[in-house]
Amino acid sequence: MSRASTGSGGVRGSRRRDRDFQVFSMSFLDAICCAFGALILIMVLAQVGRPKVVQAIETDLSGLIARDSAELVTLRGESELLSRDLLGRKEQVSELKERVARLQGELSKIKGQFHASKQDAAVAAELEGKLSAAQQTLTSEMERLLGQNFKRAKDAPIGGVPVDSEYVIFLIDTSGSMQSYSWGLAKQKLREVLEMYPHLKGIQVMSDQGYYMFSEYRGKWIPDTPARRKAILDSFNGWNAFSASSPAEGIIAAIRTFWTPEHKISIYVFGDEFTGPSIQQVVDTVDRINRNDQTGERAVRIHYIGFPLDPQYPQFTNIRLAQLMRIICQRNGGSFVGLVR
Repeated sequence: MSRASTGSGGVRGSRRRDRDFQVFSMSFLDAICCAFGALILIMVLAQVGRPKVVQAIETDLSGLIARDSAELVTLRGESELLSRDLLGRKEQVSELKERVARLQGELSKIKGQFHASKQDAAVAAELEGKLSAAQQTLTSEMERLLGQNFKRAKDAPIGGVPVDSEYVIFLIDTSGSMQSYSWGLAKQKLREVLEMYPHLKGIQVMSDQGYYMFSEYRGKWIPDTPARRKAILDSFNGWNAFSASSPAEGIIAAIRTFWTPEHKISIYVFGDEFTGPSIQQVVDTVDRINRNDQTGERAVRIHYIGFPLDPQYPQFTNIRLAQLMRIICQRNGGSFVGLVR
């Protein structure tokens, strides 16, 4: 009996353990399956929302790239503008440096002219004293020879004007001061000088800088005919050639262009100012090119008719021209005529 009981209890115990183990295994598998299902559901849901997020991110990145590209283009444009501006500034700096150099050169030249003017002024003062003394002596001698009642025209040259030349050149200052103040008087004196020479082989009219009144007669003589003389006087009214208020250039050009040993030439200088740097330099140049001929006389006579400046102008340049032309006329066989009003 006891053995049967024992055997029966053993069998029931074994069946309970098998059932417990099967129940536990099914629950575990259910849990595992649910976990896997939940995980798969999460992954599916995540994949459903992902394209929108990716699209939003791509859109944001595209906009950012577009903005960066636009900013890059803008920056490149600004860089080019700055480069051009820098180049322009460098060119301006270079131009300013060149201008400063030119101004420094001009300043040095002006300083030199001022120094030369001071020397000329000293020479002028000395000449003025000598000329004044000579004038007083000459006046006393004239009164003794001609009598106290003799009167000389105010513009008559002392000793007269030689009229032995066959060719005459007029060098006329065409500056603004001459045209504004003395042009009518200059035309009158031009007519009077032409009347002094009723028959000439050639005439020429040039500015104080050597510019021709008639370009077709450049380097050639104008034939002396009544029609040509009238044309000269008629053209004088509207003649407006460039002038630097210095007869030196015209005198030198006239002598070098027209002088030959066969021609007896007189030059008449009309002017009211000398603005050149040095009187002595002009005198030396004329001495060098207008040499003495076989008779010991200068190849070309040089006369001067001086016109007064308007009182509103500084008179220094007028005085310098008178100083220059007194020396030139004396050394070159000419007459000096200074007009007054």
